[in-house]
Amino acid sequence: MSHKIVVYSTPTCPYCHMAKDFLTKKGFTFEDKNVALDEAAANDLVEKSGQMGVPVIEIDDQIVIGFDQVALEDLLK
Repeated sequence: MSHKIVVYSTPTCPYCHMAKDFLTKKGFTFEDKNVALDEAAANDLVEKSGQMGVPVIEIDDQIVIGFDQVALEDLLK
């Protein structure tokens, strides 16, 4: 099954790198939105999650705040 995955991140966020590495190792492709450079992505992040912190991962319209490996694995089954 294919998933639509968007990772809202910044280049300096260690948990963002961990989340992207996790998804890559699991074989998932994702869109990476750098909220430090992309104002529209930053606005989407706040609208969807209610916060400015990263990472926020959107999987098929479900939001995971932070690098929550258990939640990610659950949504990616």
